[in-house]
Parts: sequence; C-alpha cells; structure tokens
Amino acid sequence: MKNLLLIVTNVGHYASGLNTGLWLSELTHIYHTAKEKGWNVTIASPKGGAVPIDPESLKPLVLDKMTKDYYESPVFMEELNHSKSLAEVENESFDCVYLAGGHATMYDFPDDANLQNIIANQYESGKMVAAICHGVGGLLNVKLPNGKYLITGKKLTGFDWFEESIARRKREVPFNLEAALKERGVIYDKAFIPMTSQVVVDGNLVTGQNPFSSKEMAKVVAKELEK
Repeated sequence: MKNLLLIVTNVGHYASGLNTGLWLSELTHIYHTAKEKGWNVTIASPKGGAVPIDPESLKPLVLDKMTKDYYESPVFMEELNHSKSLAEVENESFDCVYLAGGHATMYDFPDDANLQNIIANQYESGKMVAAICHGVGGLLNVKLPNGKYLITGKKLTGFDWFEESIARRKREVPFNLEAALKERGVIYDKAFIPMTSQVVVDGNLVTGQNPFSSKEMAKVVAKELEK
C-alpha cells in the first residue's frame, strides 16, 4: 500500500485577471492510477480548500474521457475542493509527492515554504518527488540541508518556452520556466516535438514536460514506486 501526496494550486487567475488554475488531466491520470492500485491519495494545496481548474484544460481537444468523467463526478470534485493545506500534511509520510501543473502553479508553488520543506525532506529521505509541466516550477527554490538547490545538476524536463508561445501565454506568465530551470544548472531534457509526451527519471526525481505527458507520467511513477 503506497501513500501519495498530490499537490495542486489555489490560484485562479493570472496577474492580468485571465482565468487559470489546475490543469485537470495532470491530476486525474495519477489519481486514477493510484486508485486502481488501491493506494492512498491525499490531495493538498498551499492554502487548502478550493482548487480552481484552468478552463483551457476542459476544452474538448485536450479533455480525455477519463478526465471528463472525474470532472463530472461530484465525489471527486468534492474531494478536490476540500483539499488539505500543506501545513496539515507537512509531517505525514508519503511514498511519492507529486506536483500537478497548470500555469497557476507559477504563482503559488515556487515560494511556498511548506512545499519546499515537504519536497526537501521527501527527496533527502530517498523517496520519490514527481512534478509535471508548470508544477516543476515548485522545485525551483527547494534547497537541501547542504544549502544547494535540489535540482542543480539533475536531469529533468518541464513546460518549455516554445510551448508557451503555442499556448499563447508568453505575455501572461510571471516568468520563463525553461530559463529559470536552466539558471539553476539543470540538465534540461525536452521532447523533440513540442506538446508531445516526455517523462524524465533521475534517481528518485521524476518530471513530465506538459499535459500530454500525464498518462505516461502516471505509468512511470507507478512503475518506479513498485520497484
């Protein structure tokens, strides 16, 4: 029996006022995989409570059937909108801490002290840290006890700058995620073709590039946890 902590955003808008939030499939695929295996899942967010969903992630072209079913499930939506706060779960033990994405995470993940503590402790204890898409931004400022940034020298991926232009969000985002990761000295590994699945494993760190990596990400996380 594995315990997973899935961390999601509380932010619903860009600085401009445009709607954003959690990219739903980046949560549902890992959630579904864990539930199928009978694992425990805890959904948490920096503040706890309601979790806005990015309307873009609900559009027919990107909304897969399984994610749509969860969106239409009152039980799941109730759980999502009563997320625990990170302060509540900070001292609990998890086999995997997973950062779901959505542009909104760029606002409340990178500088959240509870999130940083959870990730640093998880990583230091040799347990899995996973992050997908913009959720990878939550790793940017995590420092290990030795004072070094967790991601420096690690091989990882995350939503790239060219994908931001495809998503037409270059002017909305508070920073350039790809550039910020490279500034930290990561070995940045992206898919040859933008907006296609890419999952990178470096020891107990697993990252996915974009929403189209959600399915593969869930598979890889499960496989690594079962080793």
